[in-house]
Amino acid sequence: MGFYRDQLLPRFQDKVMDRRATHDVRARVCAGLRGDVVEIGFGTGLNTPYYPPEVTKVLAIEPSSVCMRIAEPRIARSSTTVELAGLNGEELDLPSEAFDAVLSTWTMCTIPNPTNALAELRRVLKPGGWFHFVEHGHAPDAPVARWQRRLEPLNKRLAGGCHLTRKIPEMIEQAGFAVEQLDTYYFKGEPKLFAYTFEGRALRR
Repeated sequence: MGFYRDQLLPRFQDKVMDRRATHDVRARVCAGLRGDVVEIGFGTGLNTPYYPPEVTKVLAIEPSSVCMRIAEPRIARSSTTVELAGLNGEELDLPSEAFDAVLSTWTMCTIPNPTNALAELRRVLKPGGWFHFVEHGHAPDAPVARWQRRLEPLNKRLAGGCHLTRKIPEMIEQAGFAVEQLDTYYFKGEPKLFAYTFEGRALRR
């Protein structure tokens, strides 16, 4: 699955994640960002049009060189400086308590060890800094959750390690953040197995 995962999947996900329905969500999640921001799972740069003018720099964490190549035109069009700052969200080569905000959009589902990644995000974030996020995960409806569990192994193989059953707000709280704002909903137009969404902001305690 190496060629599929490394070459085809990034291009497919770029199209899927650039649907019109995601644009408003990206705009909401990026609203209020300021200063120096760490974006984990930068992907193909689909958030770049939505960085507020108050953002001075984005430190991109992205393991895929294909994603970064696809992102180049978007980065060039952005008024915000974007720098590749690492490949692995579980081990950031960045100073502690140095950044004003961190950003994650549909990323925590694929990270092998999200507990480590969240701990690293908290470490690099200044006290009182904000974590802006939108993620999908474990649905509250029992029939949906049951099918999520059944299909998760296959989905992980086909979608780059994407988990369907992660309880994102609980994971964020356990990492030492306080979730101050949270909206949950089924993303319109998506099969419910993949659609249960957590959109919010968390404060570094």
